[in-house]
Amino acid sequence: MIPFVKAHACGNDFLVIETKHVSADRQRETAIRLCQRNTGIGADGVEYLEWTGDRAGKIRLFNADGSIAELSGNGTRCVAAWMAHEKGLQHRDTILLETDAGPRECQIIEREGSGYQIASRMGVPKISPRQVNLKGQQIEGIAVSIGNPHFVVFVQDTSFLVAGRSWQEVGHDLCFHPDFPQQTNVEFVHVVRADEIEFRIYERGVGPTTSSGTGTCASAVAAIAHRGGARHLLVRAQGGEQRVEWDGSTEVLLTGPAHLIAQGEAF
Repeated sequence: MIPFVKAHACGNDFLVIETKHVSADRQRETAIRLCQRNTGIGADGVEYLEWTGDRAGKIRLFNADGSIAELSGNGTRCVAAWMAHEKGLQHRDTILLETDAGPRECQIIEREGSGYQIASRMGVPKISPRQVNLKGQQIEGIAVSIGNPHFVVFVQDTSFLVAGRSWQEVGHDLCFHPDFPQQTNVEFVHVVRADEIEFRIYERGVGPTTSSGTGTCASAVAAIAHRGGARHLLVRAQGGEQRVEWDGSTEVLLTGPAHLIAQGEAF
């Protein structure tokens, strides 16, 4: 039996499983099997956790398709929520998680029942404008690294259409485009006003999702750097709201919710 915890951050759902319960050579297969929506538990990915201290751990994320992602902002927050629950952590307590993209510090802002508000230090982003030739059309975007790759495309309104095509279709084509040999996360961003944006995401290894922590950061960073966005941004996705603070040069701070859903055992 495999003990697990299920959690979500703005609808982006994850299973948290301690590494001692699944050997390294079975982690990929287990993630694919358990993430299935109809025949498994259902999730966007599995965060495998190794505790390294009362407030510290090492995590590795397997997407629903079995690929390994360097980092998930929402997944990291879900793990932090579970660790906070287990250790009884409260306001201002911090958790340090080592990811494949480096260490990420999470601070508990608030706890309400099984839900937490958590602020995460997400590292210093790398950004550059980029063009992608998609079926004969040049797509203008911003390449952003938050420890994992993103391609941000600005759209005119909340239909999120790109050249008359749905964001889901264009997101798929961009994610698997030859210009991105390791694939990429794709965000479609509508600027509502200087201090607020809304976005949709086609997530590498998953497909369309309701939210993304690193996608939230990438969208905000691109808006701040290239659309005159405020340094404190409200970022809305289908699954809910998160907040990003970035001064244009140093570390990105991401604040958002994480909710524990269930605890159980899987075969």
